[in-house]
Amino acid sequence: MSRIADAFAKARAEKRAAFVAYLCAGDPDAATSLAACRALLAGGVDILELGLPFTDPLADGLTNQLAAQRALEAGANTESVLTLVRKLRAEFPATPMVFYAYYNMIFVPGVEKFCQRAAAAGLDGILALDCPPEEAGELLAASRKNKLENIFIVAPTTPPERIALIAKVASGFLYYVSLEGVTGERTDLPASIPASVAEIRKHTKLPVVVGFGISNAAHVKQVGAVADGVVVGSALVNTIAAGLGDRAKIPAALGAKLAELQCGLVRS
Repeated sequence: MSRIADAFAKARAEKRAAFVAYLCAGDPDAATSLAACRALLAGGVDILELGLPFTDPLADGLTNQLAAQRALEAGANTESVLTLVRKLRAEFPATPMVFYAYYNMIFVPGVEKFCQRAAAAGLDGILALDCPPEEAGELLAASRKNKLENIFIVAPTTPPERIALIAKVASGFLYYVSLEGVTGERTDLPASIPASVAEIRKHTKLPVVVGFGISNAAHVKQVGAVADGVVVGSALVNTIAAGLGDRAKIPAALGAKLAELQCGLVRS
């Protein structure tokens, strides 16, 4: 099996949802980003989702926009992110890592070249947010050639027939966006999540993860009771933002935040 499949199998065996953690690679600088990722991986995240910093992250709220801005101002680019992946893969050989990316960053250097380099660095999959399945042929072919999974998003507004289309081309897992809008911490989550996850499962045997707005252990428990995985991003990125005054303390703060969130993982 792939590292991604292994991660979900391990979570199922432990009767819990998988914990997927998002950070923007290179935020707030290369050294701190490496230490932050290490803290999450050492803390037991099941999958690490790395955002490729981009100038126009249209699916992201202010928290992740500012993270991308910090990373870019510190000199982050695709090469530096691949270096980060290589370092993390050498230290954590079993934990899956996926890119959360906008298609421009894949297309400009060449889709085949990008996928080759990503796979060689140790990446497991790519979530290209703004690449719909109808336009994904080149990416799908290059990913399959390089043994990368292709993760696609399903939105609350996605009709059943389109879920079926997405499921046909997706691999690794499907990512359900819990709300209409952009990333960011929320006080409450939509009551429609269980029904939406159930609808997606009618069309695929892939694991279904839920992200956007999951901000605390109660949210993790709520989503983990119905989904195969829970994605937390902004709550972790905000921990980095809060520690900018003393960056050496960021990894420990992230470890503590992760442990707090993970308290919601065990199913009752």
